[in-house]
Amino acid sequence: MEGKCVFNYQQIIIVLILGSAFLLCQFLSVMGTVHYYDFVLKEINVTKLCANQSILTVNGLFPGPVIRVHKGDTVFVNLTNQGNYGVTIHWHGVKQPRNPWSDGPVFITQCPIKPGSNFTYEVIFSDEEGTLWWHAHSDWTRSTVHGAIVILPEEGTSYPFPEPDGEEIIVLGSWYTGDLNEEVNEDLEEGVDIPHSSGFLINGELGDFANCSRETTYRWSVDYGKTYLLRIVNAVSDDQIFFAVAEHNLTVVGLDAGYVKPFVTSYIMISPGQTMDVLLKANRPLGHYYMASREFLTETANQDHNNGTAIIEYTGDYNFSSSPIFPHQLPQILDMKAALRFTGFIRSLANEDYPVDVPTNITTRMYIAVSMNELCKNRTNCNVTAGPDNILASSMNNISWINPSVDVLQAYYRNMSGYFTADFPDRPLTMYNFTENTEETDLIMTDQGTRVKVLNYNETVEIVFQGTGLLNGAGVHPMHMHGHSFYVVGMGEGNFDNETDPLTYNLVDPPKANTFIVPKYGWLAIRFVASNPGVWFWHCHFDRHLTWGMDTVFIVKNGDTEATSILPPPPNMPICTGGYPEISIKEWKIDNEEQVY
Repeated sequence: MEGKCVFNYQQIIIVLILGSAFLLCQFLSVMGTVHYYDFVLKEINVTKLCANQSILTVNGLFPGPVIRVHKGDTVFVNLTNQGNYGVTIHWHGVKQPRNPWSDGPVFITQCPIKPGSNFTYEVIFSDEEGTLWWHAHSDWTRSTVHGAIVILPEEGTSYPFPEPDGEEIIVLGSWYTGDLNEEVNEDLEEGVDIPHSSGFLINGELGDFANCSRETTYRWSVDYGKTYLLRIVNAVSDDQIFFAVAEHNLTVVGLDAGYVKPFVTSYIMISPGQTMDVLLKANRPLGHYYMASREFLTETANQDHNNGTAIIEYTGDYNFSSSPIFPHQLPQILDMKAALRFTGFIRSLANEDYPVDVPTNITTRMYIAVSMNELCKNRTNCNVTAGPDNILASSMNNISWINPSVDVLQAYYRNMSGYFTADFPDRPLTMYNFTENTEETDLIMTDQGTRVKVLNYNETVEIVFQGTGLLNGAGVHPMHMHGHSFYVVGMGEGNFDNETDPLTYNLVDPPKANTFIVPKYGWLAIRFVASNPGVWFWHCHFDRHLTWGMDTVFIVKNGDTEATSILPPPPNMPICTGGYPEISIKEWKIDNEEQVY
C-alpha cells in the first residue's frame, strides 16, 4: 500500500506552525514528495522444485513490493512483523543522509523488529537516480524478503538517454529448500559450510530448466521496434550472476543508481547487491526468447548448474517454435575473463550534468585483506593446529566481526561502554604473500572482535581491498558500503604494489558504486569522502562470508554544525535485549581526546 504526504513525529511541529496538513504537504513538496508504504511480514506457502514450503514475504509477494519515487523524495515504510522471528530491513544503496537510524543492518544500526511489533523506517533519498533495492538485513531472511526501488529523475527532468517506451523490473534471486535460517544456525554451531542454493530465480520463478517449474516460468511481452529499460537487481544470496537475452544486445546505462557511459554488450555480470539499468531494443524476428541467469563462480566446488530462465514473448500473430531460443552468448560458470572484461567497460558519465569528484588529497589510507579463516571450536583457546576441530570463519585484516547485543549505533550515540572497540586496524596485522594458497596455521587462525574504524567528518579515504588465498579459499568478494557511494579507481591481479599500481588509477571517469568486486587473487582500490555522519556497515555481500565475519563498521563523526550531525533517533526504535557483551574494551585516542566505548 502506498500513499503520499505522511507526517512523522518531527513534522508535527511544522504542522502546528503552518496550521494545517494541507500547508504541510505544500511545504514538503518543495523538498520532494513524501510517500508512505505499509509492509507486512508474513509467511506464505509456495511450491517450487516439486515441493511445498513456507517462506517469509512482505505483503505476501515474492519478490516483494516495488517502491517508486523521484530523486530527492522521502519514503516512510511502516513494517509490521507477523512472522516468527525478529527482522530488519535495509534500503540498499540509499545513502540516508544523517539518518543511520533507518539503515537497517541488525545489531549495527538497530535491533530486530520482534514478532508482533512494528517499526516505521524513514528512507531519505538524495542524489540517487536509477534502480536500487531493499532487503532484510537479519539472518538469511533476505533470500525471500526483498524488492526493487525505482528512482525516477526529478520532476521536469529526463534520462541522459532517449526515453524508453517501457520498462521491466528483473529481480535475480536464489532458491533454498527447507528452513534456511534453521539450517544456517545448525551449520554455524557445527562450524561447517552453510547451505548452497538449489537454483536461480528470475522474478521469483526458476524457469523451464528446473523440475516442476515450466508452468510458472515468468513471461514478459514486448512490442517489435520498441526500446525497454530493464531494471536488474541481483538479490542472489551467494553468487555473482551472468545474465543475457537470447539474440539481443544490451546497452548498460546505469549502475547502483548512478549513470554510466552507455556501452553495448551481449551479456552482463552482476554481483550480489548490485543493480544495473540496461536498455533492450526489441528488434529481433517475432518469436519467443529466453532471458537466462547463470552463476559466475570463482571456485570449483558447489557449482549450481541450474540456469534461471524467463521468456520474452513478442506480441503479434506469428508461428513460433515450441522451445524459445537460449542465449548462446551466456558465459560459462568459471569464465573469469568474461567477468572482468565486462567490469572493465564500466565508466561514470563524467559530464557537465553528471560530474565526478574523485578525492585526490587523501587523508586516510587503509589496506584491508579479506580472507577465509578458522576459529577454534571452543572459542577459548586458539593456540591449536588448524583443522577439523575448528570452525569456518572469514575476516577483514584478521578480525572476524561478531555482533554485540546492543546495536553499535545506539551504543555510540548514547556513549554506552562495553559494546565495541574503536581499534579496527588500518592494515593487516601480519604481512605475507596474500595471493598464495596456504594453510599455514599462524595465518589461518583469526580473532573475533567488534572493532570499528572511526573517521572524522569530511575525511578523504582510500581503501585497497586485497584478496587472499588462505585455506585455498581465494574467490571474488563483492564489497558493499552503507551510507556512501565510492569511486572504483583501480583494480588488478596479484598483491597490490603501493608504488606502481597507483600509477594505473582512473581518476577521470571511474565507476561510482555502493557494491563492487575484489577480484580473485587480486585487489580493488576505492576512494570516497566520509561526508555522512553516522554508523555505517562495511561487508562482503555474500551472505556466507558476512555470516562468518567478513564485516566491519565505519563511524563517521559529526561535523561542526547541526546540519552536519546525526539526526536524533525516532522514538520507536526496536528495544534490544540480551546479556552484556563479552568483549574487551580498550582506550583509544582521536584529536588528543581520550574516549572509551
